[in-house]
Amino acid sequence: MPKKVMFCATVDTHFESFHLPYLKWFKEQGWEVHVAANGDIPLPYVDQKFNISIERSPFSLKNITAYKELKEIIDKNEYDIIHCHTPMGGVISRMAAKEARNIGTKLIYTAHGFHFFKGAPLINWAFYYPIEKFLSKYTDCLITINKEDYHQALKHRFNAEHIKHIHGVGINIDVFFPVNQLKKNILKDHYGYSKQDILLFYAAEFNKNKNQQYLIKTLALIKKQASNVRLLLAGDGPLLEDCKKLAINLGVGEMVHFLGYRSDIDKLLKMSDIAVASSLREGLPVNIMEAMASGLAVIATDNRGHRELIQNGENGWIVSTNGVQEMSDKIKLLIKNEKLRSGFGKQARKVIEENYAISNVLNEKSQLYSLFMEDKEEKRWAVH
Repeated sequence: MPKKVMFCATVDTHFESFHLPYLKWFKEQGWEVHVAANGDIPLPYVDQKFNISIERSPFSLKNITAYKELKEIIDKNEYDIIHCHTPMGGVISRMAAKEARNIGTKLIYTAHGFHFFKGAPLINWAFYYPIEKFLSKYTDCLITINKEDYHQALKHRFNAEHIKHIHGVGINIDVFFPVNQLKKNILKDHYGYSKQDILLFYAAEFNKNKNQQYLIKTLALIKKQASNVRLLLAGDGPLLEDCKKLAINLGVGEMVHFLGYRSDIDKLLKMSDIAVASSLREGLPVNIMEAMASGLAVIATDNRGHRELIQNGENGWIVSTNGVQEMSDKIKLLIKNEKLRSGFGKQARKVIEENYAISNVLNEKSQLYSLFMEDKEEKRWAVH
């Protein structure tokens, strides 16, 4: 009888975007792989998929139903390992698996960025910190993806049996890679741009945290000195229309290109010249790692996820979240200095190759999983 692993998160697209190599790895070890999340998209490497009622908001009453659904699934299947992701996926999975842990199920939780962090609003500490602290005692392994969260978990004595730091979800460096100037110009022409255009790129949902208004305001400061700059914003979201109106009001409507949801991010990065990022909070941003793997210099706002990846003056710059002028000055420097831009990009690629490539992260995770893959039959029979 094959051993079973359950992966749980809020939405199934989370696994489609970030975790397919790890689902595949378990299949290659001969394990039966199950997934529980909200959504009904088909996923490869999955033997059984459960569409549960889980919602992102901690205040949604549907999460009570999701807890009951997940508990029934867990009790029925007697998993050897449950690996949960996302804040609500982590909460509901650990509550639903309390009894299963008594018969040997191992519970792994990846925190993709604690909502409590240095400089976070007091309400975040008052609400999210006690929940994570309480649930840590129902966690066999807590995985953090940035060093600040790792040290927070140690400092505040979270009660997980193991606390580990892993370099994120991994980047496919065979998909995201730099191209030479000739290929970059060919791509620019294909997408309707001139080889003289300087393309700034940012891919993110349009919401308050991602803060695209910051970048639009930055562009307004340099429009006279750098009329050939184009800001490419990929993604959808609740603040998309507000950002479009802001661009028009600031006189940069022709310079900001709203690309919508895209499945060709790798090509858009290859043709771009500089990556920019404006978010207020990040755990370890995949969009920035993809940009770095593509050989782009990065200018990003100051938060723990950006600080984890960007070393000032080596592969880009960190600027203040209130520093629209500072961001514009850095952009102008990189526009004028192609050698500096290229140097930052080469160093950015090196950082990803050495630490964040899928092969590296898969090795880290496989070593971690091996700690919890022993047979649990002895404990199960002892309890019964």
